[in-house]
Amino acid sequence: MYTHSERLSKYIGSGGAMLDPHTTDQKFFGHGKLLLSGEYFVMDGASALALPTKVGQSLQVRYSPSFDPKLTWKSYDCHGNLWFEASFEFWRFQCTNDTVTPEAQVLQQLLIQARKQNAHFLRDEVDVEVITHLGFPRDWGLGSSSTLIYNLAQWAYISPFELLFNTQGGSGYDIACAQSQGPIMYQKKSSGPEWSQVGFNPSFKENLYFVHLNKKQNSRTAIEYYKAQRPHSPEVISNISRITDDLVRCSGLEEFEFLINAHEDIVASSLKLTTAKKNLFDDYWGSVKSLGAWGGDFALVSSTRSQVETEEYFTSKGHDVILPYEDLILSSPLNSEEFHGKTLH
Repeated sequence: MYTHSERLSKYIGSGGAMLDPHTTDQKFFGHGKLLLSGEYFVMDGASALALPTKVGQSLQVRYSPSFDPKLTWKSYDCHGNLWFEASFEFWRFQCTNDTVTPEAQVLQQLLIQARKQNAHFLRDEVDVEVITHLGFPRDWGLGSSSTLIYNLAQWAYISPFELLFNTQGGSGYDIACAQSQGPIMYQKKSSGPEWSQVGFNPSFKENLYFVHLNKKQNSRTAIEYYKAQRPHSPEVISNISRITDDLVRCSGLEEFEFLINAHEDIVASSLKLTTAKKNLFDDYWGSVKSLGAWGGDFALVSSTRSQVETEEYFTSKGHDVILPYEDLILSSPLNSEEFHGKTLH
């Protein structure tokens, strides 16, 4: 019998995003995320239920005296392989590599924005080495960008939301997940993001699995598609928020399946999209809920049959990554009423 961490290590190796506790380096860590409800419409004020993952991304910073300061950045994947390396000067954060990759350009944009938010960021006469470790495969869509932005903001002593909104955009729920220790209710209001930790810890979680769809979605493209469909009915946004509230409080699998099926129908009809179940798993016995940007990354599925039978079904469809809910999601220590409505900072 495998433990949760042993099952997960099949896919992420034994390295991951663990921080070395024996160094004096600065260390930061952000959790990954999955969005259970409110996708797309969270950008227009709908309440969303978001799930921080046990895995995430770490960032360590090391300083050494220098007369010609530079920033060296190295990023490792969950198997310990170096997948990105770049150096930057401090004046305008120009990349000094012979070839400037798109990833280096994105990082430069984040560094420039961080300097705008904190004029003292990286002004000292020191060389800086940054090392990041991702705790999940890069194509899983669990938040490699959001955990990077959150960690970078913690390092620079700035708001991660402002850093996100002024660079990549989005709702910001993933930034809230990066710093949360359990499921959250998230809402983007005109006054700013608000979120609260909720006691979503379903008693039927042994009936829930996450299936990787092997089609990583570009979040920016998905956001642009959603915006092109505007304006959206206030009634749709209200119904999405009501489902989110009910999901937090539901006590049985049958009610949960009813709610996620209703959510799928609303999003599909509003955005002229096809549900994952109809598109990929029309003969599946349980419910299927798209997560985040539709068509890629993960789907949540419910099943009253055995884990072996459930895994065999999705494997036969070409999807080999099937994770039990409890293996991936941070469990809330709260009951369904505690902390509901309280904003955490």
